[in-house]
Amino acid sequence: MTRSDLVEELAARFGQLTHRDAEYAVKTILDAMSDALVRGHRIEIRGFGSFSINRRSPRMGRNPRSGESVAIPEKRVPHFKPGKALREAVDQRTRELEEAAAARPGAANPSVESPRH
Repeated sequence: MTRSDLVEELAARFGQLTHRDAEYAVKTILDAMSDALVRGHRIEIRGFGSFSINRRSPRMGRNPRSGESVAIPEKRVPHFKPGKALREAVDQRTRELEEAAAARPGAANPSVESPRH
C-alpha cells in the first residue's frame, strides 16, 4: 500500500472527506510521526505496533570496488515492531487465504516450490 492508496482508502471510507481533506489528514499524521521520531520519541499505537529509533554504532566498512577501509559514521534509523494483535491478524488471514487457495481445484500449493528447469 502506498501513500496514495492510503489517501484513496480514507476518502472512500469517509464520504464526507474530500480527496484533498484525506490527503491533508494523511500528510498531517505522517508529519507528526516523523517529527516525534526525529525528536527521539517512541510512537505506540495499541493493537498495531510501535515505532522507535535504533542507534547504529560507527564501524569500519570496506569499499567493494577498491577494497579500502571506510569509516561509517553512527546512524539513527527508524524501527517498527508490530503489536501482538497485528501479528496475529496477519498470521490468521494469511493462513485463511492459503487454505482457500489450496481448496480450489487445480490450484498450485503455494508452500511447495515448483521444480526449476
